[in-house]
Amino acid sequence: MPHSVEDKKRAINRLRRIKGQTEALERAIEEGMECRALLQQIAALRGAANGLMAEVLDSHLREVFGSEKETAVTESPPTDPHAEIDALMKLLRTYLK
Repeated sequence: MPHSVEDKKRAINRLRRIKGQTEALERAIEEGMECRALLQQIAALRGAANGLMAEVLDSHLREVFGSEKETAVTESPPTDPHAEIDALMKLLRTYLK
């Protein structure tokens, strides 16, 4: 979860772009747009979701493992960083399927 005001704003902006892309894709399908154009929009939507995933992951890693960047950390650091890495890798593997 992004904690700093700047990180939250960036995540919300990405979500709004994703929402706009999703709505545009829905309209395109309703209008009977050709498959090639639909696939291009779907790829753009997937790229936007991947970008959001990367930003949230970046924020989480900085929060858990520390960073020079100033953040508003609300959780205590993990007692076992290896367990945290294992949990993150499990999540990433699920996402990348």
